[in-house]
Amino acid sequence: MSRVVVLGAGGFGTALSLHLARCGHEVALCARRPEFAAELAASRENRPYLPGAFLPDTVVPTAGLDRALAGADALLLAVPSQHLRAAVSAIAPSALPPLVIDTAKGLELGSLLRMSEILVEEGIDAVALSGPSHAEEVAAGQPTAVVVAHPDARQRAAAQELLHGPGLRVYASPDRTGVELGGALKNVLALASGVSEGLGLGDNLRAALLTRGLAEITRLGVACGAQAATFAGLAGLGDLLATVMSPHSRNRRAGIALGRGTPLEDVLGSSPMVVEGVPATRAAVELARHHGQDLPIASALSRLLFEDADAGEEIEMLLARAFKDEERW
Repeated sequence: MSRVVVLGAGGFGTALSLHLARCGHEVALCARRPEFAAELAASRENRPYLPGAFLPDTVVPTAGLDRALAGADALLLAVPSQHLRAAVSAIAPSALPPLVIDTAKGLELGSLLRMSEILVEEGIDAVALSGPSHAEEVAAGQPTAVVVAHPDARQRAAAQELLHGPGLRVYASPDRTGVELGGALKNVLALASGVSEGLGLGDNLRAALLTRGLAEITRLGVACGAQAATFAGLAGLGDLLATVMSPHSRNRRAGIALGRGTPLEDVLGSSPMVVEGVPATRAAVELARHHGQDLPIASALSRLLFEDADAGEEIEMLLARAFKDEERW
């Protein structure tokens, strides 16, 4: 049995806490706001982010991160990507447990850094966790497979040992760059797929968007130093399939709403949960420009999100692109 701190009391942090408790670990679930931690402790239910999932006695909600880290064996970071740096900036390196696992999927706006790169700047060397893992299903113990990534095989093995348990199979990869980029960029494609679904344009277009979109994010990943094969695995294709198919997917729901004409600000304001695909789209286009890569689908989505472009016109432009051979990436 290990003592684990989960930083971030949103849906996924709560789901991981429930899973870790089922594995026999003691869990401190750290919320940012003391009043929310008190609410969780009193009700034992995360009503805003994961209603219907109740916390067992071995999950202790708290807002006292420093106190929770004392004597902890592992720290899991379940904070939205754009808030990760701020969330960890106050953690002293001496307070860190031997194993840190990050679950955020995204790229930091401005710096365009992956989550592990942000954490290195803050003195933290983390294992990246990604894959098709909707919080609702993890919380319920539904069968799930994820991948943990780190260049050090010992760190990967430690993460596998901690997380393996009922309903969860954990694979390992040395390609942290590819696993992180796959988890971040698939949200861009899920948004694009949702827009086409909201427009009522059919499965043919959605299949084309996903297939060619996966090729373009693989190209970008390889340019950033990732392995192409990673994007055909759990952190790439696997996570993409779950995100575009599931009613649990915030990115899919947001894309559908956008396709039906709902303004972006209304879409983002309709839920307390973060739609990671929106900042990821902006970051992906900037990252592609930096590496001299062409991302036609992500660029079209960016114009739709941030430049008030017409969705129908953007699709016509994609279909009218110059002839080329189909390439895997």
